[in-house]
This record gives sequence, C-alpha cells and structure tokens, in this order.
Amino acid sequence: MLTLRNKKVFVAGHAGLAGAAVCRRLAREACDILTAPRALLDLRDQAAVDRWFAQHRPDMVILAAARVGGIGANAAQPADFLYDNLAIATNVIHAAHAQDVEKLLFLGSSCIYPRDAAQPIAESALLTGSLEPTNEAYAIAKIAGLALCRSYRRQHGRDFITAMPCNLYGPGDRYDAAASHVIPALMLKMHDAARRGDAAVTLWGTGTALREFMYVDDLADALIFLLQNYSGEEPVNVGSGAEVSIADLAQAVAAVTGFRGGIHFDPSRPDGTPRKLLDSSRLRALGWDAVPVDLPAGLALAYEDFVEKVRDAA
Repeated sequence: MLTLRNKKVFVAGHAGLAGAAVCRRLAREACDILTAPRALLDLRDQAAVDRWFAQHRPDMVILAAARVGGIGANAAQPADFLYDNLAIATNVIHAAHAQDVEKLLFLGSSCIYPRDAAQPIAESALLTGSLEPTNEAYAIAKIAGLALCRSYRRQHGRDFITAMPCNLYGPGDRYDAAASHVIPALMLKMHDAARRGDAAVTLWGTGTALREFMYVDDLADALIFLLQNYSGEEPVNVGSGAEVSIADLAQAVAAVTGFRGGIHFDPSRPDGTPRKLLDSSRLRALGWDAVPVDLPAGLALAYEDFVEKVRDAA
C-alpha cells in the first residue's frame, strides 16, 4: 500500500465535480494538497504547466481536469472538446514525467468504450468497436490520455495509472442548460419548471437509454484506494453497479425537485449510447469494498447543493 503521508498531491481540476470530491477525500489523509486555479494556470499551456511543476514539485498527481459537457455541447463543439482535453492530458502527463513524479492517476471516462460493447463493459472492450458519435471527440482525447499513461509506463517505467468512471453526479456539479450532463441538466430544468408551475417538461431522446450513475464522493474514495493500492497499465473501471433508464431517472429527479407535471420525450433528439454499464469487478477484486450511495439518497444530497447554489446566485 502506497502511503500518502507527507506527500504533495496535485489535484488538477480541483474546482470541478470530480476534483473537488478528490480534495474532500484527500483531506482525510496526512498529505499536502496542491491546487492551481484556472486563472493562474491554464493546463492547455505547455510552458506554463512545465513551469508550475518545476516550481511546486508534486510527489503525486490526480488528473481530474477536463472540458466536459452533455450530448448537445459535445456535438456542437467537437474541436474544442478534442483539442482542450488532448492538451490537458499531454501537458500534465509529460510534466509529471519530466519532474519525476512518483505516481499519477489519470481520470478517463466510460465513453471510451465502443457504443455497442457487450454489457457490462469490461476494460478489455477498449478499441474493439466504433465509438458513440455524439461524444466521439471527447472519447478520443480520453483514450489518448490512457495511451500516454501506458506508454510512459512502458518506455520510462513511470507509475502512471488510469481509472474509467461511470456517469457522475453530486455536490459541485455544473448547472448549465446548454452544457451540463444529464442529472444536473434535469435538476435545473425541473427545478425551474416546478417554480413556474409548468404543466410539463420535454426531454431529449426516448427515455429508454440506460445509464449507470455514481455519487462523486464514492468515486473519490475509489480513486484514493487505487492511488494507494494499484499499479498496472490496464485501466480500472469505477462504477456503482446499478443502472437506470433516463425515463426513471427523470421521475426520480422530479421527486426531489418537487416537479409534479408531465414528463414528455422528444425522440427526434439523440439518446446517445443505448446502454452503458461498467464491469467494475477488477476494482472489487483489488479490495475496494465500499457500498456506494444509492441514487435516491444521492439525488437528495445533490439537490441540496443545487439549492444552495441557486440561493448564492440570487
């Protein structure tokens, strides 16, 4: 077990959903948490990243920074998603190598797997089929980051590892109608509809797509476990093991937001991947045995955070 005691751990992307949860989890360890606000360090700027690493000399890195968004944002801005995420991965991973970082964990995404992969999706499914077109650019950037970690490991002996989470939600999510992932987008839409007294809301797709969701603090716990206990070139899936249809998810979000109107679907809009359930047996076999927060409880916690953000913005 790798100790974090007295180590300087750089959390790249500390202000994001996953990065903030990682910082909360690291606060329980006897380590020094390093962060760099975007205004002070643009991770897309190679020279700036190199200077920052040379100055701060982290012992470990958790690379949770990424440009993220829902189906609409990915479809409308594929060049931005590909360029930004490639640049972030390349700059941080190379700087970690150049500065002799002891260990790096790269946070990927379940969208790296083929659209029609057998379910549940094992890590071995990577690159065995075509990607989902609606988030292909983002997926390619994440696959490149995974390949970089594996390549630095093979060529230079670096202890760089990768984790592939399922869909995440929880405190610190991004509530933006145009760019959010499904849970924060639904929460925003239904919260506003409930306050206006709307009779119904219309959602993208058919509602039949199946997704696996994980409360983000559960992910953070799994990532710290992997940082301490795993060293290998193969990615490790991180999922809750439970899946839900988008239609049932919408009902659950309606319940926590107080929306009592009708829920309609627009099948002319894309569903994305029909089903996406990860096989997380490798993580469990390593010894991570935490019981993830269930969806109703997690949604209630996420909505509390959402309401606080609405109040702060008022």
